[in-house]
Amino acid sequence: MTSLPKQARRLLATILAGSLACQAYAQPAAADIARLDKDLTPVGAERAGNADGSIPAWTGGITTPPEGFDAQKGYADPFKSDQIRFTITGENAAEHRDRLTEGQLEMLKRYPGYRLNVYPTRRTAALPQSVYDAIKAEAGKISLADGGNGILGMERSTVPFPVPKSGVEVQWNHQARYFGGIWTRYSAEFPVQSSGAFTPVTRVETFAAPSALDRSDPNRLYYFRARLTGPSNVAGEGILVHEPIDQVKEPRMAWLYNPGTRRVLRAPEFAYDSPGQGSDGLRTIDDHVGYNGSPDRYEWKLVGKKEIYIPYNNFALSDRSLKYKDIIQANNLKPELTRYELHRVWVVEATLKPGFRHIYPRRVFYFDEDSWSIAYADQYDGRGELWRVRESFLMPFYDQPMTWAVADALHDLQARRYLISGMGNEERPMTFGGKASLADFSTASLRRQGN
Repeated sequence: MTSLPKQARRLLATILAGSLACQAYAQPAAADIARLDKDLTPVGAERAGNADGSIPAWTGGITTPPEGFDAQKGYADPFKSDQIRFTITGENAAEHRDRLTEGQLEMLKRYPGYRLNVYPTRRTAALPQSVYDAIKAEAGKISLADGGNGILGMERSTVPFPVPKSGVEVQWNHQARYFGGIWTRYSAEFPVQSSGAFTPVTRVETFAAPSALDRSDPNRLYYFRARLTGPSNVAGEGILVHEPIDQVKEPRMAWLYNPGTRRVLRAPEFAYDSPGQGSDGLRTIDDHVGYNGSPDRYEWKLVGKKEIYIPYNNFALSDRSLKYKDIIQANNLKPELTRYELHRVWVVEATLKPGFRHIYPRRVFYFDEDSWSIAYADQYDGRGELWRVRESFLMPFYDQPMTWAVADALHDLQARRYLISGMGNEERPMTFGGKASLADFSTASLRRQGN
């Protein structure tokens, strides 16, 4: 190439870059799809355990609730008799650094009360058979939209890229993952001060997949609405989101309801690094559930797979007999209530594209291979320093079945505060199923629910 004129070299480089991009965004080969019946699980994880047996083989997960299950009383822990294998603290973190994230290492270094109680690994993640069938049926028909900022050809699948070839495909698997058809969650979110003090902000949220409604607009990934119920100074505020599949074709549509003016207004700023509702500035909109929204501001590098200790099977943390004061302490959740296990994760590094802005120029995500949930995220500031560390305390909702976080913690290392989201110990139980219509996710319905 060095013998070519400078202009010709540039042209050839452009052609090669375009060719590589097309290869990265190509549809999966038939041989890859066939692996879903062989060495991969129906969602694309490795069926086999690891070399030393510390990660077992996946045998189907938990698909039925235990005898006597009552959703009103919460999720009984099927592994209550499991014993702690060992505990990782700041004193012995160096011995385990190969299986820890940078965020975990920093937390262990800074906070003496933070520790990881490591239990035997239980691969409990499972989905309904109908969801598995849809994933396999559509696996060879789905591709990325221009630039990777949307998905084309997805109708019922919840894992569009079970054999991912790029980082942006992995993040789409996370965004599209199965949440159930319709659910309503009553939860609390609150910043925890450096002293351990907190004031809960409560909300009710409703989610619906398009397939669960009487009808749907085209190009929809999901519908979502939420209303703050406390404290009194924010009660009544609401948000409505219609999330598109192809975000090149159509950007996110969001509306906010202000109870003071009783007006519903479009909210084009409800995306990216705008401050999250009720978070006291400790999270961005796209921090919700690890990451959400258009990926267009970042380059997504697929680093590969790694075995790390992540929060998993956190039944104890979901215990409805607990009060928030029993769980919350300064700097971190009470470690006696959290459970960590060794699991394989996909590691993806997101780096801000030239010409774009975001308060996190660099983010490193760790996606659980069995559920495609983000288990950890390390997020860096403009100086390149680690700023915020996210932990998602995953648990199988075995009556559905699906895996989701019973709490999310976002630690601000600079402010020495952390934000807890999604906790329901003192709230009404989460409900799944039921009937809903597209009208339930209209601006008129948003106005009515705020009154």
